[in-house]
Amino acid sequence: MVLLDQTALPDKVTHIVCSDEDRVAEAIRRLEVRGAPAIGAAAAFGLVLAARRLRALEPSEALFRAELLKAKQKLAQTRPTAVNLFWALERMWQLVESAQSPLASLVASLEAEALAIMAEDRALNKAISRQGAKLFAGQRIAVLTHCNAGALATCGQGTALGVIRDAFANGNIAAVYADETRPLLQGARLTAWELQLDGIPITLITDNMAAWVMKEKRVQAVIVGADRIAANGDTANKIGTYGLAVLAKAHGLPFYIAAPSTTFDFTLASGELIPIEERAPEEVRQVRGTVTAPKDVPVFNPAFDVTPAGLITGIITEFGVLQAPYDTAIETLQKQLKTGRKTNEDVDKCNCQSGAGA
Repeated sequence: MVLLDQTALPDKVTHIVCSDEDRVAEAIRRLEVRGAPAIGAAAAFGLVLAARRLRALEPSEALFRAELLKAKQKLAQTRPTAVNLFWALERMWQLVESAQSPLASLVASLEAEALAIMAEDRALNKAISRQGAKLFAGQRIAVLTHCNAGALATCGQGTALGVIRDAFANGNIAAVYADETRPLLQGARLTAWELQLDGIPITLITDNMAAWVMKEKRVQAVIVGADRIAANGDTANKIGTYGLAVLAKAHGLPFYIAAPSTTFDFTLASGELIPIEERAPEEVRQVRGTVTAPKDVPVFNPAFDVTPAGLITGIITEFGVLQAPYDTAIETLQKQLKTGRKTNEDVDKCNCQSGAGA
């Protein structure tokens, strides 16, 4: 599997060749691949690489399954917050548990499933983008975004940036403001790079400029991605998102989350139960290898924060835009996913707008 090394952007475009699950796990842990949907897809292909490696050793079926389980667990331990990682691995593992065929056929089935996960995410990106772009029809506004929820974070054109791309193509987005997203600068290094490539007007600001940008009425909406959404609508996203939501509320601006149904964790009642990853202190003490703080200063470095549902104007999904009360909307979304059907009655019950039955 070949991955674009996101840690090298925007200075250079380099690729990483992964031949086994260890290298995939390392890439996820190092943020060489990042973004909840992209992490999920990468982990799925990591399991395929493990299956291929094990199959070549011609093990017994029992040993193959035992070693493959270890590979799955290794991949699952890379990052704790993004639910797509665990969703993708569990989906792959269901094939292993239900397989009745020879190991060679199982390996082929796993590869087909990983390819399906990638293709489905691309389709979800397109659907989310269409649904979200409808929110801005008839307008011409500037929006603020945080971190990177674009092509680099997914298998397609992105979630939040996908909405921005479609709305820009429709003539409804005049400009985008992007937070740097400290400490790892995903907004500066990745979002600014992506949008410049697309020719979308992008202005970069530091995170602590967002309040003044809103006060000066330079933006009329905020749209971000998500790493995990609880059953009540509380949403985990890159650290700094919660602060933006508070600021948007104070300035009367709509605050939107864009995420596929695969990012919802129906097992968690609220955001208080979402595990928050804490990363190495060096990420704060240094900026891309340059020391910017005393080498022994204590550091608190949570990678994510949780935005309460009450601060969210709408959650843009492939089904439409979910609105409060989110517990009801998300419960209906879960039912839709189980049945595989979307009816007008379902749309009404899930408090969706903007063509949610499409």
